[in-house]
Amino acid sequence: MKWAVLVGGTGSNLEAILSSGLDVRLVISHRAQVRALGVAAQHGVPTRVIVGRDYPDRADYDASLRGQLEEFDIERVAMAGFLRWLQPETIRVYQGQILNLHPSLLPAYPGLHAIEQAFEARVWWTGVTVHFVDEGHDTGPIVAQAPVPRMADDTLETLSDRIHRTEHALYPKVLHAVDRGAVWLQDHVVTYAKEDDAWIHGHF
Repeated sequence: MKWAVLVGGTGSNLEAILSSGLDVRLVISHRAQVRALGVAAQHGVPTRVIVGRDYPDRADYDASLRGQLEEFDIERVAMAGFLRWLQPETIRVYQGQILNLHPSLLPAYPGLHAIEQAFEARVWWTGVTVHFVDEGHDTGPIVAQAPVPRMADDTLETLSDRIHRTEHALYPKVLHAVDRGAVWLQDHVVTYAKEDDAWIHGHF
């Protein structure tokens, strides 16, 4: 399957995805001059930058985004640091084919600054969630989660680092499972191939 990755930051998850061998044909960023674009270039993956200020109408922004995906015959999309909410038309066109990575155990701490929220709340466990994207904000059907402990002497930086390392391990595994048809979305319910579901229980 032909994948696109939507980014907007350092590209550490993009790097993990590309290093895993997933067939990524396009990287799109909502911000210019971010490290993720350089990561894509190092792996020989075409990049596009679509900046929100150039599209006052959110529908026009998504139309441009879909145009790029169509140009490269993209079949599935992975969001990795792309900080824009996709419009309903985009989600309809790619229904069940868009996945997102979120740095918390959803439904806890949806939206922005999830790691900071968990740290400030002094919870002992947070984690990482991979989910299919729907029209809500971090509300889509959950595919996989991995817990991350908070240590007594953690700083925000050390907790963030532990969460990011967990992201880099989990997200490519989930994307490859979706790619090979071992997990899919049917009638808004996540379904797993029985013979290939061991990874979902944390054996990744």
